[in-house]
Amino acid sequence: MSLKELINQCKEKDANAQGQLYKQYASKLFSLCLKYSKNYVEAEDNLQDAFVTIFNKIEQYKQKGSFEGWMKRIAINTALQRYRQIGVFNIIDENAIEDVSIEIDNDEIDLDFLLQIIQNLPDRYRLVFNLYVMDGFSHNEISKMLDISTGTSKSNLARARQILKQKIENYKANLNSQSL
Repeated sequence: MSLKELINQCKEKDANAQGQLYKQYASKLFSLCLKYSKNYVEAEDNLQDAFVTIFNKIEQYKQKGSFEGWMKRIAINTALQRYRQIGVFNIIDENAIEDVSIEIDNDEIDLDFLLQIIQNLPDRYRLVFNLYVMDGFSHNEISKMLDISTGTSKSNLARARQILKQKIENYKANLNSQSL
C-alpha cells in the first residue's frame, strides 16, 4: 500500500492503517522524542501523545510537503509542550552571551559519551541545543516554538556549549591521564 493510500485510510479512522503507520514511523519518531525528553519513559509518553495528535489531526495534512516532516514537527512540539507548561527557561541578558565553539576529534570522543552528555544537559539547554544544532532550527523559530525570546534561545545555546565543552575537556584530560 502506498503512503498516500495509508494516509487516506488513517483519515477514515481505519485502525489497521493507523497501526501500520505507527509501525512504520514509531522508531524514527521515538528517537526524536528521546532527544527532547528527560528520559526513556518520558520519551515513550511523548511518542504516544504525538501519535494521538497525528491521528487526530491527520485531516489537516493536505499531501503537500513531507509527511514524515509533518509528523516530526508534531513529535517535537509534543515534547516541547511539556517544557512550555512548566517554564524551564531563564531570561538572560542577550549582551552577556559569550559564543563558545566546541572542537571534537572523532578519534578521541566516544559517540555514546557525547550523546550521554547532551542528554544530561539541563532541560532548557538540551532543548535549545538539539533544536539549533541537531535539527537546524533558527533562534527565531526556536523562540516561537518555546515561547521565549531569541536572546534567551541564544544564551541557552551558549550555556549548553560551555557545559559540553567543559565535559569534553574533562573527558580528554581523563583519557590522557590514563594513557600515561
